[in-house]
Amino acid sequence: MKITGHELFLVEPRWLFLRVDTDEGVSGWGEPIVEGRAHTVATAVGELMELIDGKDPFRIEDHWQTLAKAGFYRGGPVLSSALAGIDQALWDIKGKALGVPVYELLGGPVRDRVRVYGGLYGTDDAELVASARRQVDSGLTMVKLNPADLLAHLDTPAALHAVIERVAAVREEIGFGVDLALDCHGRFSTPMARRFLARLEPYEPAFVEEPVLPEFSAHLGSIAAGTPIPIATGERLYSRWDFRDVLGSGIAVAQPDLSHAGGISEVRRIAAAAETYDVALAPHCPLGPIAFAACLQVDVATPNFLAQEQSLGLGYHPDAGQVDYLADPSVFAVADGHVARPTAPGLGIEIDTDQVARAAERGHRWRNPVWRHADNSLGSW
Repeated sequence: MKITGHELFLVEPRWLFLRVDTDEGVSGWGEPIVEGRAHTVATAVGELMELIDGKDPFRIEDHWQTLAKAGFYRGGPVLSSALAGIDQALWDIKGKALGVPVYELLGGPVRDRVRVYGGLYGTDDAELVASARRQVDSGLTMVKLNPADLLAHLDTPAALHAVIERVAAVREEIGFGVDLALDCHGRFSTPMARRFLARLEPYEPAFVEEPVLPEFSAHLGSIAAGTPIPIATGERLYSRWDFRDVLGSGIAVAQPDLSHAGGISEVRRIAAAAETYDVALAPHCPLGPIAFAACLQVDVATPNFLAQEQSLGLGYHPDAGQVDYLADPSVFAVADGHVARPTAPGLGIEIDTDQVARAAERGHRWRNPVWRHADNSLGSW
């Protein structure tokens, strides 16, 4: 079997799909994307595919090493995300050709179902509370809230109080029988994060994600040591080397993204490294169906897995969701807060190619918001 070509599909709301083809008619799908930089990643995918066109798709690890290290300049979100999508597609091809789910090639399943959680969407506290109710009513047992909007480096007590009140409102709505995770998006400075965490303890979050920006990861040790609340990070770390120092800092949860951190191959290694530090794996995935399917394959085969993010209900686009591009959406059905272990070969999904082709004709140019403080200086979104 040889790789004969590839095709990229820019689809709403903000995703990029990749199909890799072979001379034996087996094709694999991947999702290489940096949200807001889809066209840039598409160019990188085309450049990387030149290195493996005509090659045996089964040599996944050799291809990973070549795509990651053959260039003089390595790593970073664009190259690692381009590599991630290609890696996902190669695993999909191999699983399909051998007639087994990818997790069987990773050592087999260690669980029969995967716990999933959903993010809350809204522009004010009332909308967020309503979103929480919808997510719980849909069958989820865990939700995630972004509690903070734009914050100053050292903001007022009133601003911090408003953040805590938002958490309190959602907690009151869902009770303590549902897990509540918090995603700070790096919007807190280190001193603000310490103030926030100290006031957060009564609400018992499952974890607090990215309390500070990844460039301040060196502060995570002192932050984690100063609170009993589990600290999570990793969506903006792109390799096992990026995770190396963070894993020993005292964090509780590692959150690599399978569409950013080198795909199935690299996240599998990050998970194993995390296990040696008693750190759980909760892959980041506010993305599309291919990325989510790749996550499920890793989740099923990973002993230290905690919970899986998914993007249904996030509100990125009113007419597009994870299931819209699938021939059979039931593969992602949630029951009792879990998705059943997929059993179909490869990534376990069948892409609706006609729907993808129609969406690609429209394309998208999604960009993240640019926030500014009252003095017009740049804020962190």
